[in-house]
Amino acid sequence: MTTALRSSLLLALGLTPLLAAAQPQPLQPGLWELSSSDMQVDGQALPDVNRLLEGLPAAQRQMLEGAMAEQGVQFGGQGVQVCMTQAQIDSGQIPLQDPKTGCSQRITERSAERWAFTFSCPQGQGQGETQFLSDREFLTRLNGTFTHNGQAREGSLQTRARWVAADCGSLRGN
Repeated sequence: MTTALRSSLLLALGLTPLLAAAQPQPLQPGLWELSSSDMQVDGQALPDVNRLLEGLPAAQRQMLEGAMAEQGVQFGGQGVQVCMTQAQIDSGQIPLQDPKTGCSQRITERSAERWAFTFSCPQGQGQGETQFLSDREFLTRLNGTFTHNGQAREGSLQTRARWVAADCGSLRGN
């Protein structure tokens, strides 16, 4: 796997647990799609994750898809898809946040339209902002530092989350 792909996936998938961390209630339960754009590492734009994934050998892509499916995530549309159940929304559980990641977040500002937060993970930390456009869409911007192959890196990304459908199909919430 190339360094660009690893860095892209680290940003898009590794920090993605924090994207949904700042959600007000109520959001609509169901199938949600998270698509990342404007990803940068050390000031360099990264290629679109979907394009990088298309270039993966079938075995690597299957392995990645399998690992994501175990966390209730699948590739679809313009990004990754997750199922947010009503119970998760009611309890504030984040569908992509696996307790084993060791990540934590703290809301520093909160209004009905905007939340600012800081995050800390074993291999990264930073800050972000989420703007809630409706109960079916929100935008998140992240800036932070992370360690990759023993080197400190700076990264940023923007993610758009949009509600797709009430029915999650075969995908289930964690």
